[in-house]
Amino acid sequence: MPDTILANLLRILEMAREVGPNLGRPHSAPLGDGLFEFRAKGKEGIARSVFVNVINREIVILHTLIKKSDAIPKKDMKIIIQRAKEIR
Repeated sequence: MPDTILANLLRILEMAREVGPNLGRPHSAPLGDGLFEFRAKGKEGIARSVFVNVINREIVILHTLIKKSDAIPKKDMKIIIQRAKEIR
């Protein structure tokens, strides 16, 4: 992962640790079906880390991808859904 995106993602994760994962846009957003995403921007693009909430405000990041379009590719969604099923 490019350094600028990684630095932004680590900052967002630290904020989520302090106040909880519901940071709101532009940092986090719901995707539906209990899935949420963190969005970390950098000069190389935007990283999206899809996660689920588990007990006691803990989160599990299921998948991270760097992309330029708004939609998450189908192959990545299949991975995300499979990992979410394993956790639940």
